[in-house]
Parts: sequence; C-alpha cells; structure tokens
Amino acid sequence: MTYFLKKIGELSTKCSNFENEAHTILSKYESANRSRVVQLDASFKRLDGLSVKQDALLRETLKCIEHGFYRPSIILSWIAFMDFVLDHIFTNGNQNLIAAKPTWEYTSKEQMTEKETDYNIIEVLPSLGLCNRTQKKALHGLLNKRNECSHPSDYSPDINEALGYVTEIFKRIEAIKNK
Repeated sequence: MTYFLKKIGELSTKCSNFENEAHTILSKYESANRSRVVQLDASFKRLDGLSVKQDALLRETLKCIEHGFYRPSIILSWIAFMDFVLDHIFTNGNQNLIAAKPTWEYTSKEQMTEKETDYNIIEVLPSLGLCNRTQKKALHGLLNKRNECSHPSDYSPDINEALGYVTEIFKRIEAIKNK
C-alpha cells in the first residue's frame, strides 16, 4: 500500500510539472488564453504585501481575462493599484502628503478618494517620492486607458492589451513597494 501511495505521489508531481511546463510554452501563443493567464498568475507570487482587498481585486482581474472580459479587467486592476497607492501613503504616515499638499488634510484614504480624483493623486506622487516625472506620465497613461474602458466608447481591448495593462500595473506596484 505504501508503495502505491509513493508512486501516486510521484505521478502527481510529474503531472503538475508537466502542466506548469505546458503553460510556460503555450503562454507565448495568443490562442492559448488560459496558459497566458496562468503565466500572469505567477506574477502574484512576486507581489507579497498586498492587502486582502488588493489581492482579491487582482485575482478577479485574472478571472475577467480568463473569460474574455478585457475592459473590466483593466478597470479592476486600476482599482487595485490605486488602493495599493493609498494604503502605501497612509500606512507610511501622511506627513509627507501634508508637506507636499498642505491643503490636503486627509486622515484616511476614504476621505482622500471622496475629494480627490485619481489624476490629482497621481500628480502628488513625485512629491512623496513614490515616482519620478516620467513614471507619473506613464501612470497618467494607464489612467487614461482605464477611463477608456470605464466610459462608453468604441475602444475594445483584446487579450494582449489586457494582459499588458495588468502586467504594467504589477510592475508599478512593485516599483512603489521598493521605494
């Protein structure tokens, strides 16, 4: 009996390794959507330190991509990014925020999001040392892409655009985490 359990365990490991390798190979081809999403899912392992809410939003983003809902995936990943940025600002103390914007006397991210737009929040990030001017412009570009998806328009992203956007969001989160 022990022999069979050992062999089953070995077979299970081999199957898992085969599946991972197949996803790695297939993720390079557009028609293999599931494999491409599995590869993106590996990015989550690099993003420890996310809140439960951010993790859930990014997982939901991947589910949207899996099912071909590309516009919502872009919107959800932006929401997760902004939640991360605001958590970062208020977790590390908002003294830098008050120094950069004396009229912004917010004590919580909820207060800040009620009064300030995402654009305005991005504008203050260089003053907080969370990005430079070039990165700020790139964040404005990501916000514009999110706006195209969240408002009625003819814009219809495909899997490549959605995966690229989400990957970019992951990279921006990592960059801010390292500040």
